[in-house]
Amino acid sequence: MSGRFAPRPTRTTVRGGHVGVPGGVPRPAHAPASASASAAVRMLVREWVPEGVLDLGLVLGPLRRGPGDPTFRAMPDGSVWRASLTPAGPGTLRVSVVPGGGAVRGEAWGPGAEWLLERLPDLLGAADEPEAFVPRHRVVAMARHRRPGLRLTRTGLVLESLIPSILEQKVTTDEAYRAWRLLVRKFGEPAPGPAAGGRLWVMPAARTWALIPSWEWHRAGVDNKRASTILRAVRVARRMEQAVGMSPEDAQARLEVVPGIGPWTSAETVQRSHGAADAVTVGDLHLPGIVGWALAGDRDADDAAMLELLAPYAGQRHRAARLILLSGRVPERRAPRMRRGDIGAL
Repeated sequence: MSGRFAPRPTRTTVRGGHVGVPGGVPRPAHAPASASASAAVRMLVREWVPEGVLDLGLVLGPLRRGPGDPTFRAMPDGSVWRASLTPAGPGTLRVSVVPGGGAVRGEAWGPGAEWLLERLPDLLGAADEPEAFVPRHRVVAMARHRRPGLRLTRTGLVLESLIPSILEQKVTTDEAYRAWRLLVRKFGEPAPGPAAGGRLWVMPAARTWALIPSWEWHRAGVDNKRASTILRAVRVARRMEQAVGMSPEDAQARLEVVPGIGPWTSAETVQRSHGAADAVTVGDLHLPGIVGWALAGDRDADDAAMLELLAPYAGQRHRAARLILLSGRVPERRAPRMRRGDIGAL
């Protein structure tokens, strides 16, 4: 979200916005890795030079599930830490901008370190094509001008985005983020490397998700419908992850074969796993009204109206929606906030 604008925090605006990574604070010194350290904690390093401006907060911000996300940390020194469960195993990645050189430095630990560094450019938007985007509205053009470092990330991991997206179905942001936080910390594992020690956690493996008892879902505030959808998805986890090799459209179709996963959830997933520039989030409570208000002054726009307004951006509709969210043009509230529920208290 634009730094000069502080609207109400809805699920759409928070996830589509910007994670602040303030600079100016010296990077804390890390203890040098011992030559005899095991491969599980040995640090691997890669530097990569992006083309053009790159804003780490904008690029990686959509991967954070709330300010208390145990798998994500934006540090005062400007670096971003992520803990992921890769096909090679758990891994921790620290990404920072090299002062004065324009390069990006990736430091990784754990069995998944090589996997994470190999895909570092894609994570930072190397496969994205922002130059293909042509603004058709003044508000979009201004947002693009003010945020030149926007790139669409591509994680190459499906379940990592799918499970929290399922948790976010039809509940408030706070409820979804709380559930993700509680479940990851209780059933995940500490992230390898210096960011461990309770600060970063790797999300549970598919089998672990499948074995979570019903009462633990209840305590986390997850109703049976969302829990059952996650259980159905992790039972075919391999098929879900294979969708990374498909086009975003085919990947969405595969995800939606699982009962409980619809267009909203599949779009939210491929936007992150595939860097899908055209995957529009339909079925969202807030997005149609925000797009309608920004482009046509219509706060009551529905999905059909939103898609009609975004039609000139065919192939880049998700990017257009991100820029609209970053513009800060949202309608004033006319109704009370959606009440937070807590089935764990029942």
